[in-house]
Amino acid sequence: MTPTRTPTGPAPAVPADPGGPAAGGRRPAPRSGPVARRRLRRSLLHLVLAVVAALYLSPLLYMLVTSFKTRGEAGATEPRWIPDPFTLDAYRHVLGSTDSPVMQWFLNSLLAASAHALLVLATAAPAAYALARMDFRGRGVVFAGIVATLFVPPVILLVPNFLIVNELAWVDSLPAVIVPAAAGAFGVFFLRQFFLTLPAELEEAAEIDGCNRWQIFVRVILPLSRPALVTLALLSFLSNWNDFLWPLYVLLSPESLTLPAGLANFQGANNIRYDLLMAGAVIASVPVLLLYVVAQRWVIEGVSRSGLKG
Repeated sequence: MTPTRTPTGPAPAVPADPGGPAAGGRRPAPRSGPVARRRLRRSLLHLVLAVVAALYLSPLLYMLVTSFKTRGEAGATEPRWIPDPFTLDAYRHVLGSTDSPVMQWFLNSLLAASAHALLVLATAAPAAYALARMDFRGRGVVFAGIVATLFVPPVILLVPNFLIVNELAWVDSLPAVIVPAAAGAFGVFFLRQFFLTLPAELEEAAEIDGCNRWQIFVRVILPLSRPALVTLALLSFLSNWNDFLWPLYVLLSPESLTLPAGLANFQGANNIRYDLLMAGAVIASVPVLLLYVVAQRWVIEGVSRSGLKG
């Protein structure tokens, strides 16, 4: 019997795997075009933000630098960014002046702005909670009337407020710059918008547990509203700290002035001493900047949540 012979011949060619050993075991590299474009856009955005930040910060930096210059260098026609020599004479003169008690003005402003911020919270929070959560007849009319006062120019209220302060014998005292603007409409509107974003189920659960309205407000609403409360306190502090016109009307003696009004008088007495003026401006700016840095997280959260619901 003749054995069967298997036909021999060249094996069929198998196409090589592009990613196999024939290609060195390498996969094709991912396309880097979109990634490179995203990195380029991000770099350009950071560059633009850095330029904008430099434009905003350059006046503050030059103010700080000028406060460490000598009198002649501060008034020179050619501005220089590096003091030569570096001196603290302007701060010694400002803080040690007997004619212009800057530190007394600073303490007056600190006390007035802090008390004003606390008083704003004490008046705005209960009113805002009532308008946001309590159902009573005429609630919409009351809220509309409060919001309408936001369109009244503050300068119109100078004379009526002065007459009231004069009747209360508060002229030339700190209560005159603390109390009149404490019951403003902005705080009520701001907190009401924030309270509307809080879940009503939390209040219902507290009511089932036996809490009354005041306990719900104090134990549930206020702890959850810390970002909005901090934001409103900071805005109220800044408003009172920077107020110039009203303290100039009601504070008469040099010892009772707040910092903006006092620095205006200080500028009139030292209109060519730029080193002294910049030193006073630095003293007025440092507390505000520090306060914002500390409260920045709550401010951003409070502002972002307060406008979510009308």
